[in-house]
This record gives sequence, C-alpha cells and structure tokens, in this order.
Amino acid sequence: MATEIIATEGDAMFAWLIWILPFVAALIIPAVAKVSKLSTGRVAIGFAAMSAISAAMLFPMALEGHEIHSQVDWISAIGLKAGVLADPLSIIMANVVGWISFLIICYSTGYMKGDKDIVRFWFWMMFFIGSMQLIVLSDNLLQLFFGWEGVGLASYALIAFWYRDKAKHHVGKEGRTVLGIMEYYSPTHSGMKAFIMTKVGDVMMLAGMFMIFAFAGTFGFKELLADTTWAVNMSAESLLVPAVVLLFGGAIGKSAQFPLNEWLLEAMTGPTAVSALIHAATMVKAGVFLVARLGPLVFALGAAGILVDQFFEIIAWVGAFTALLLATQAMVNPEIKKVLAYSTGSQIGYMMMALGIAGLSEQFVDGYTAGFYHMISHAMFKASLFMAAGSLLHVVGSRFMTDMGGLRKKMRKTYAFMWAAGLGLMGAPFITTGFWSKDAIFAAVYESGNEWALPIFIIAVLTAAITAFYTTRMMGLVFFGKESKHIEKMESEG
Repeated sequence: MATEIIATEGDAMFAWLIWILPFVAALIIPAVAKVSKLSTGRVAIGFAAMSAISAAMLFPMALEGHEIHSQVDWISAIGLKAGVLADPLSIIMANVVGWISFLIICYSTGYMKGDKDIVRFWFWMMFFIGSMQLIVLSDNLLQLFFGWEGVGLASYALIAFWYRDKAKHHVGKEGRTVLGIMEYYSPTHSGMKAFIMTKVGDVMMLAGMFMIFAFAGTFGFKELLADTTWAVNMSAESLLVPAVVLLFGGAIGKSAQFPLNEWLLEAMTGPTAVSALIHAATMVKAGVFLVARLGPLVFALGAAGILVDQFFEIIAWVGAFTALLLATQAMVNPEIKKVLAYSTGSQIGYMMMALGIAGLSEQFVDGYTAGFYHMISHAMFKASLFMAAGSLLHVVGSRFMTDMGGLRKKMRKTYAFMWAAGLGLMGAPFITTGFWSKDAIFAAVYESGNEWALPIFIIAVLTAAITAFYTTRMMGLVFFGKESKHIEKMESEG
C-alpha cells in the first residue's frame, strides 16, 4: 500500500505538468506554424521532452512507494474537485507514456517530413499524448473519462489523417472479400470505424460510472476505497458486478479486446508513427491501465466479503480468448502492419489475462505485477517494431511482406533493430524482457489455484508458441529468401 505524503509545491507541479504540457503544445503549434512551419516539430519535441522529464522527476517517489494527491476546485456547486493521483502505478505508467511518446515524436520529424498537413499531425499527436497522461494521472473516474474521450477523438483524427483516401494509404487488398465482406479499407472508413466501435465501450463505461456515483456520491478512487458502504449497498441489489463489468466494457473497446477488436486492425491506415503511438504508449494501453487502476479496489471489496469473482473471471477469459484469436490471425496476414496490429491485440490479451487471474488468486500481487510488467515490456518492443516497419514501408513503398524479401543486407540497421524487438515479442529465453514478463504471467496463472487456471494456462502457452511462429514468419518474409519482383523492379529503375 502506497503511503500518502503531503506533496511539496514542486512535486505537485510536476504531476500537473505531465499532462498539461502536451495540451499547451497542441494549442500553440497552429500559432507557431503561422511564423514557421518547420518550427512546429521542434515545439512538439520540446514539450514532449518537458512532459517526460516531469514524469521522471517523480520516479524516485514511485520507488519509495509514496504518492502525491493534489486537488483543485472544479465544480463547486456539487463539491467536485479535479485532481492528480501520482502513486507508483501512475508514475511508472506516466514515464512509459512520456518517454516512448517523446521517442516517437522524434522519429516523426523525419518520417513525416514534407507532409503538407504536418501542423495538423503535430496538433493531434500532442493532444493524444496529453489525453493519455490525463487518464493516467486522474484521481477520479469523471476526469479520467475526459482523457478517455480525448484519446478516442485524437485516434479518429490520426487514423483518418490521410483523409483524401489515396490507394497507397488503404489497408487490405483491393478486391479481396471474406464472407462477402470487402477487406479493403480507406483511412476515413477506418477512422470512423475506430470511433464508433470504441464508443460502444465508452457508453458502457459511462453507464458503469454513474451507477457507482448514484450509490457512492463520488467518482474519486481514494474516496471509493476509503468507504465501501456503496459497494455493500450495490451488492445487496445485485448491481455491483454489472457496474464494474460495464466499466470493463470501456477497456474492451479502447484495448481492442474481443468482441470490439476489429477497429485496431484497420487503424493501420494512419501514419506509422501514429500506429506506434496507439500500440505502444496510448489508446490500447488505456484499457489495461483502467483495469489496473480498478483491480485493487475491486479485489479489496472481495477481501471484505463482497462477491466480485465474476468480474475477474470475465477479464481473464476475455483476455485469454483475445490473445489466442488474434495470434492465429497474425499467422496468415500478408501485411506487416496488420501482423503487428494483431500482435498488439494478442499481447494486450495477455495483460488482461494476468490482471483477471490476479483477482481470482490469493496472491493478487503476482498476477497484477506480471500483467503490468508485460505492459511495460510490450511498450518498448512494439514501438521499436512499428518504427522499423515504418522504415521498411518508406523504402519499399509497399505494405505487403510478399513485396519485400532479402532485405537483411540492404537494410542492416533496420534488420538488427527489428530482430532485437522481435525477440522481445517472441519472448526469447533469458535475454529479453518479453520472456520474463510472459514467464511471470504463466507462473501467476498456473499457481493461482483457481478452477480456470489450467485451461487459461494452456491457452497462454499455446499463444506464446504461435507468437514465436508469426514473428519468425514476418522476419523471414521481410529479410530472408529471394528478393521479390517488386524489389527487383525498384532496383532496375534505380
């Protein structure tokens, strides 16, 4: 249990600046563009760096198990306050989001160079980062929901960034159908699909929030934990589990878990830098963070004798099924970014599986830390994979792996970095963080003692084997074998 301390003005200031600075950048970038369009990238880098540094300044507190809880008046008429809660969970997450976002912003300066809509790109990227940090640092559900909707809005704008819908920005293969449904999507179609599908989860989440508020009279995380009378009353009317499951519905939408997973695959119409940000640092991690934030609260209710096992069972099974389903789809897809997208949904499933099984075990901390550790591990190797994929697409000019082949000698640096990240995704034994985080999940599931432990463990191990297969397949198609006719044609044309 983190020990609350009275924050110094400096500590509290850093906690607020983490999410405020990206929003400030988003506001001033259009004004800067009127003077110098080239300077907008420098503004984005500078503010992303300051936000990340602000997060780093709080890291020693996380290591000591301390927290900052700072509030200001928001809606005085109903006694509602806005606040930041910087505890070990949110401080670590803020650093993951901040530093990976900073690196992606740096990468974007080269990747998006020359794009005529670059100002709009920087605006939405910084708005995206600010919204995610608002989710991470909010001390209450209502404020978190504002960040939640901000992330959804930014993802729509960035997935549909190339709204002119040129063929090179589509995903899928023209003319290909599955069960009579066209598998060829434009950026505007994909952006709208992401917006609508995630809104299904958002409505569920909003309903769950206000069900809890109706009984508790507060949205605050600390207040909900301090007095659990609301939970007793909701449980007596059989409303507690439905309410928290509705909250999880929001996580299903944002984290692309079954059955709201399809939007993530089509989100590849956006620039690769956007894909890296969505998959590694924002959006899909928002759902995992929400479950991680709610998990200890709901587990504490269970420890107090309130029946909440169904909530954790649903999380564990949704995660397990999604992990296996999307891994099998990654085995056969010909597009490199879609393989990585399927992979993201599958790995998020691992995290949900671990967080769900944590609540079904007496050793809650084992599953909880395993799931959160895998989220950190995944953020690092998935950002690297997407940025390497962007390099490939930039050079080859095709999203299909069948148009690549034999590139290991021509793109040595990309090859080396992609292998290093790919080994992390596969969970190469002993030498990668992916191995240790997955091993921790396997151990937490197997040792949970729950009746569902064995089938979920089997699914987890099978998914790991499939992950190794599709990652090796991806590397083989891209870097080994004969050069494709597409590559040969490019070389012949100089």
